[in-house]
Amino acid sequence: MANIASARKRARQNEKRRQHNASLRSELRSAVKNVRKAIEAGDKSAARGVLQAASGVIDSIADKDIIHKNKAARHKSRLAAAIKAMA
Repeated sequence: MANIASARKRARQNEKRRQHNASLRSELRSAVKNVRKAIEAGDKSAARGVLQAASGVIDSIADKDIIHKNKAARHKSRLAAAIKAMA
């Protein structure tokens, strides 16, 4: 454990930030999972709507540097391709 006051404060800040980032990552995973569920259900128009909502979540998390912008783009691209590939 840190002995210096500034190091103790930094440890508190890091823990708070870690928890906040973890909740945002969880939100991202849930958004992606919801799109995958919609794709598996087979309803293309519903899947498109869920993807549109998820895209906003993915972009906002990328803007906060929780994930890299390229990773966000890759998620959105693959989900869109999966929807497009639906019969």
